[in-house]
Amino acid sequence: MPSAHSSSSASDPQRGPSGLQGGLDAVLYSSTWLALAALGLTWATFLFWQVHIPWRLGTMIFTATLFLYNLDSVLPYKHSQPVALSGRKSWMRAHRRSLFFLAMVALAVAGGLFLWDGWQHLIGFIGHLAVISLLYSLPIVKVKGRWWALRDFPLLKVFLIAYVWAAVTVWIPALYLHRPLLDPVVLVLFARRLLFILALAFVFDIRDFSKDKLIGTRTFPGVFGVRATKLVALAALVGAALLVPVGMPAQHQAVYLLPLLLAGGVIWFADESRSDYYFALLADGVMVVQFLVVWVAGMFLT
Repeated sequence: MPSAHSSSSASDPQRGPSGLQGGLDAVLYSSTWLALAALGLTWATFLFWQVHIPWRLGTMIFTATLFLYNLDSVLPYKHSQPVALSGRKSWMRAHRRSLFFLAMVALAVAGGLFLWDGWQHLIGFIGHLAVISLLYSLPIVKVKGRWWALRDFPLLKVFLIAYVWAAVTVWIPALYLHRPLLDPVVLVLFARRLLFILALAFVFDIRDFSKDKLIGTRTFPGVFGVRATKLVALAALVGAALLVPVGMPAQHQAVYLLPLLLAGGVIWFADESRSDYYFALLADGVMVVQFLVVWVAGMFLT
């Protein structure tokens, strides 16, 4: 999902990171970890309906996520912004060519699978998600002498992130399984996922608080304060917990609360001065935990 301080966990750029840390940085900052999270959430939706995820669809979701987030990370205007470089940003700047190459390969794979599986009849639905994702970071309108992307409109970016992630990880599996999007179970799953992602998106607004303030992007922390933003995020998690699909076994309901509780802890202790790893590894990692919980529940509690 798309730091302001240099007090990150990255090692001294003159010495370079250790092998283990270098590998971790590559997985996290190339958006591979995030793409795995997108795959995991999509897989979790299939598991809810007790269906195996088709490998081509899973690969398409994974590579499409890789493409979009790496394209975002190499946009020229983002590297000219007057902000202090965190370890994450420094790594991305040092590997811009590799990230661009990875994005292009991912696009080719995702596009090929899109055509192979015959998703063309849903080009309108999938296309609107692609447009939102691309225009999220690409400048589209000039406001007061500065080009704005969708993310620059006041208070908008967290809702865009939550909507696209929920649509991709819930609605696309539903369409694949020929389930109506307005089916009550699908709507509950979509709303639960949207609130879950929305809560986590607020964490990244907190991470980017100083950067967004410096470049003039009005986000929830900048307008209402960090503490109020955390309370709104926690309220979103409570809303997600209350949205229980009809027929879900009680033992599943209890286990499914674990990712929400972990997300609550990540939100409560979030601060822009924290390590890049806090956000890239833990905040995104909660989504991976969501998949693992659903998988374990399906294996042992059915």
